[in-house]
Amino acid sequence: MPLLVMKFGGTSVADLDRIKNAALKVQREVERGYDVIVIVSAMSGKTNELVGWVEQTSPLFDAREYDAIVSSGENVTAGLMALTLQELGVPARSWQGWQVPINTTAAHSAARFVDIPRANLDQKFAEGFKVAVVAGFQGLAPDGRITTLGRGGSDTTAVAFAAAFGAERCDIYTDVDGVYTTDPRITSKARKLDRIAFEEMLELASLGAKVLQTRSVELAMRYKVRLRVLSSFEETDDNSGTLICDEDEIMESKVVNGIASSRDEAKITLVTVEDRPGISAAIFAPLADAGVNVDMIVQNISEKDYEDHPGSVTDMTFSVPINQVERAKKAMEEARAAGTISYDDLNIDTEVAKVSVVGIGMRSHTGVAARMFKALADDNVNIKVIATSEIKISVLIDRKYMELAVQALHDAFGLEQA
Repeated sequence: MPLLVMKFGGTSVADLDRIKNAALKVQREVERGYDVIVIVSAMSGKTNELVGWVEQTSPLFDAREYDAIVSSGENVTAGLMALTLQELGVPARSWQGWQVPINTTAAHSAARFVDIPRANLDQKFAEGFKVAVVAGFQGLAPDGRITTLGRGGSDTTAVAFAAAFGAERCDIYTDVDGVYTTDPRITSKARKLDRIAFEEMLELASLGAKVLQTRSVELAMRYKVRLRVLSSFEETDDNSGTLICDEDEIMESKVVNGIASSRDEAKITLVTVEDRPGISAAIFAPLADAGVNVDMIVQNISEKDYEDHPGSVTDMTFSVPINQVERAKKAMEEARAAGTISYDDLNIDTEVAKVSVVGIGMRSHTGVAARMFKALADDNVNIKVIATSEIKISVLIDRKYMELAVQALHDAFGLEQA
């Protein structure tokens, strides 16, 4: 039988009525002739509640017990979904991660997939079961302990199952009806995309779009899993939502397909760093060891002491998530105290935002940067840092201008037009 993977996020299974609504969508696919693997998240708010209980009980918690506790929310949803499907007359069975088994690494709260053997689920499908309801977000470590995959891990679970079972498609049901050219809350001109390439979606997800977890898109791109994002709360058909697919499935791409924005950014500048071979490694190795996620990096000739020491000092600027600023500051201060780097000042700007234009059409078109910078200049938006890739241009700007910048760029590239 052809097989589909359907994933339902926390808002889609927030209560019994919504679980019933999701089950009806699964029933429809079964009636169309599919066997279905359903991946479920915990009911909305439950994971946060469980995490809170852990932290109240044990601030310095054992990661193995943390995973055992926070993974339980998905187990409840899986059981309720299976019962609801049975009440609808659909042969269904729930599965926890260890029962499949979903084999992962032993990195608790940040585990990675090793493999997903098909035998147990295939046997149940052969026995006449039409739906396997699998608890997302969790797996099984080599020592037999439960692991979790990190926040958003149910998306990744769904894609991994689609790859392992050769699913026709992986449908991600959420509280939005697809992927938009930008955040509809920022501009009413935002348009839902019918299709978007894996690479574009990966960039948008990593740059701040909250529709899909970045790891799930990476996995889908690697294994060519066709993803579809669609709403749990609307009637849907084969043309609903946004299909995320290989570039070859898209007839003609726009130069720019989306605008991403993130206000949770900070800019850090090390002033008058010694300009010598190995200085970049000396700066960024301690940041990596501290778990700081560095994004945009710019190195400039330092104005300070330049006349006395031309070419001997430099300023190093980089961006980090705003919640990692103190960790980054501590790593730099410890590196200076250890003598591995030296600098005069550490300047931190927490009032910045990142705005990015993304499009695979940028590979074959010139003038994208010029149009972007002109649109920002026309609205008097000053650029602090620029970073580029083959299909992306990102800038750091003052946070208070983020919405204005997104609207200006959306208009400049005509994204409201299909």
